[in-house]
Amino acid sequence: MSAPTTTRAPQPQGGSLFGRAPAMGAPGSKAENFTASAKRLLGRLRGERPLLLVIIALGVASVALSVAGPKVLGHATDVVIAGVQRGALDFAALGQVLGWVLGLYLASSVFALAQGRLLNNVVQRFVFRLRAEIEDKLHRLPLRYYDRQPRGELLSRVTNDIDNIAQTLLQTLSQLLSAVLTVLGVLVMMLVISPLLALVALLAVPLSIVITRVIGKRSQKLFIAQWKDTGALNAQIEETFSGHELVTAFGRRAEVEEEFRDRNEKLFGASLGAQFVSGIIMPSMMFLSNLSYLALAVIGGLRVTTGAMTIGDVQAFLQYSRQFSQPLTQAASMANLLQSGVASAERVFELLDAEEQEPDPAEPERPAQRRGRVEFERVGFRYEPDTPLIEDLSLVAEPGQTVAVVGPTGAGKTTLVNLIMRFYELDAGRITLDHTDITRFDRAGLRGQIGMVLQDTWLFGGTIRDNIAYGKPGATEEEIQAAAKATFVDRFVRSLPEGYDTVIDDDGTNISAGEKQLLTIARAFLADPSLLILDEATSSVDTRTESLVQHAMAALRSNRTSFVIAHRLSTIRDADLILVMEAGRIVEQGTHAGLLAAEGAYHRLYAAQFRRPATD
Repeated sequence: MSAPTTTRAPQPQGGSLFGRAPAMGAPGSKAENFTASAKRLLGRLRGERPLLLVIIALGVASVALSVAGPKVLGHATDVVIAGVQRGALDFAALGQVLGWVLGLYLASSVFALAQGRLLNNVVQRFVFRLRAEIEDKLHRLPLRYYDRQPRGELLSRVTNDIDNIAQTLLQTLSQLLSAVLTVLGVLVMMLVISPLLALVALLAVPLSIVITRVIGKRSQKLFIAQWKDTGALNAQIEETFSGHELVTAFGRRAEVEEEFRDRNEKLFGASLGAQFVSGIIMPSMMFLSNLSYLALAVIGGLRVTTGAMTIGDVQAFLQYSRQFSQPLTQAASMANLLQSGVASAERVFELLDAEEQEPDPAEPERPAQRRGRVEFERVGFRYEPDTPLIEDLSLVAEPGQTVAVVGPTGAGKTTLVNLIMRFYELDAGRITLDHTDITRFDRAGLRGQIGMVLQDTWLFGGTIRDNIAYGKPGATEEEIQAAAKATFVDRFVRSLPEGYDTVIDDDGTNISAGEKQLLTIARAFLADPSLLILDEATSSVDTRTESLVQHAMAALRSNRTSFVIAHRLSTIRDADLILVMEAGRIVEQGTHAGLLAAEGAYHRLYAAQFRRPATD
């Protein structure tokens, strides 16, 4: 695999239309650790401990009142039976008992509502912090990470997986707490009423645990596959629609649709399998619950006939048996949700655990005077450890010089300027800006002195004024219009009905490609950097506009060092220094006239570009 010289690192081909790399960091066999991931997820809730204690207290109160209900209601049944036997029903006593039952259930509901409200606040704050942490993490990741990460897969982790974690926490924390407390409370009440019947009810518990664990292990792998396939499908959809024009132009619609069908079928199979396997838990638990209920009813009836128990106690115990099996069944049915949520947590944790770029120095340096002098001192760099790209490269760009970098595709031109921006870290040597090693700058301070215009334009949804002002927050209207006039943006903006208030979308579909490029150039000029980097910045501009922009840049280059990457050699004839690169090395340097006279690599490039077509 050969190392490229564009902003992207080498990427293996296959798997998608444009040869994007497969999802990096997608859940694999090593990441499938449910217990560790679940502990880590819950451990992140430690900051909410005071509120969690209040939530637990409310849960205990709610469950305690709810558990007391059947016992009191059983007493009402005994009052009715006693009244029938006496021939006179004590309505006052019955009304009092039923009033207590109503009060218990009403209070239990109030506590449960308060618990749910507080829990929702805790979970939403947790998700808020998690999203903020991921946002900060994304800014600390090196460019290499994004080079190998399909955008759709990354977006799936940041959006779908976090939403899934939130839903899992909301639904499981409350229900699990309620289930545990209900089981404990009901067990105590069953032991008080009849230890024998309690023992019969407990016989179903080991079977429930075995069934849940066996099915849960199978569903965990399927849920991980489901979310992995979801990310892959999102990546393919995002890539296809981003390159919709290219797909249409090359007639690859059928191939794209076929790939979508294949990925959609894989996701369908994984989702169907995960939901089916996890869905077996609920019917299995219900079957065990019904068997237990039948056994309790028979044994309880026999004990009533012998006088060992009252009908009210049997009624209360049967209610407790349902309450006892219901939380077990509920907990088992949540196994699929837990598996899905923890699988999403694993994917988010993999993103949070990704290797970060080197931190900025604690006390960054700033040169006393911004002049724009750049020096490469025996620089070495490679995208892959076993594939050298730039080795032992040295050069000096003096303040105010225009340095043009030319060479064939793959020579290392764009890589050269990316190293100045510290998009990648050097393997050897160093780069200095105004005699200060760029690693001694903080990245924001370094890039604040550099203006960069790429061949691929980037605009955001907003007005033309906002897009220009992006280069200098707080810029005045006069500064914005001065930059627009210097780069000939003003001339086409004035022709628009709303002028600088014209709203463009993030793709800039309502203005031409050349106008988009002019906007990005105006943005860089407004920033007034000491160092200007133009990577094929005029490639999308028509010939007349290109000539105007060249004149504007010539005036603005005074006291500003400029690096110009160009394939059209006609645009860099007036450069102070032309560097000719081949295979990561500078093979020639000099002025346009001098390099032509030398009849070397530059002469061959120039001749190839301006050679007349052969005619008969």
